[in-house]
Order: sequence, then structure tokens, then C-alpha cells
Amino acid sequence: MATEEKEAQASEGKKGSSKLPIIIAVVVVVLLVVVGVVAFLLLSGEEEQAVTQAPVEKQAAKPKRAPVVGEEHKRFNEIGALLPLDPFTVNLKSDSGKRYLKATISLELEGKELAQELTAKIAVIRDRVIKILSSKTVEEISSQKGKQKVTEQIMDTLNAMIVDGSVEGVYFTEFIVQ
Repeated sequence: MATEEKEAQASEGKKGSSKLPIIIAVVVVVLLVVVGVVAFLLLSGEEEQAVTQAPVEKQAAKPKRAPVVGEEHKRFNEIGALLPLDPFTVNLKSDSGKRYLKATISLELEGKELAQELTAKIAVIRDRVIKILSSKTVEEISSQKGKQKVTEQIMDTLNAMIVDGSVEGVYFTEFIVQ
């Protein structure tokens, strides 16, 4: 009889030990599901918030603002004729020489007749812009202030070579640094 009890206890121990991996697997699966649901809710919460706020913003009466005065903040309707330039890809000034900038620029012109003069001088314009961009480091063009300085430098350089009219603005439509 003692041997029967020992065999019964041994078989119960084997059953209990065979249940342990199953219990661990179930707990791991439940934890993964909970983490997945939480991550989904956190990530989709921002999108839902943006989607739900957009209609509310449209419905709310927008207060009329006085136009901001200054060259940086021209009203959209006041922008002159634009002359898009082909993309520029230049090596940036660096110790390793492995950094480059790809930029696409559009020039805002004072008048439409200026486009003819600039089109005739496109090779010189591209040369001057390439020289300006390639003389900059990543640090110089990474900040908003640096981009503004480059914009002003391009405008000053181009305006110095224009006979009739002026470049009123320089707009980067693509700006990739690698």
C-alpha cells in the first residue's frame, strides 16, 4: 500500500510539473496581448485626437487676424511670380566630406519680365547657388536661423547680378541633408 501511495504522489508531481510550462505560456501570451492593446491605444489615440479635433476647429468661428507685416510673412496673394530651379545636390563642407545637401529652390521675382533675364543667366545662377550651398556646414544649415541666412545670402548674390528688377524671395521646396 505504501508503494501505491508513492506512485500516486509521483504521478501527481508529474502532472503538476507538466502544467507549469502551459501556465507560463498562457501568462506570456496574455501579457503580449495586453502590451499590444495598450500600444495600439496609445498610438491610435493621437490620430483619433487629430481627426476629432479637425472638424471642431472647422466649426469654431475663426477670429480674423490682422495681416503680419514683414518680408518673412507676406500674404499668400502677394507672392510674385515664381521661377523654379532644377534641384541642387552639393557636398557640404565637412572634415569627412561625406555629407551632402539636396535642395530644390524657387525664386520669387519682382515681375514676370525678370524671368526672361534670369532664364538667360541660369548657368551663372546655378553656379552661384552651388557655391553658396557647398560652402556651408551641416550645423550652419540645420537651424531655422541658418536657413534664413542662406536665403538672404542667395538673394543678395542674385540681386547683385540682376540689371532690371530683383529677387524678392527664395523658397526651398525640398531640403534634404544626409
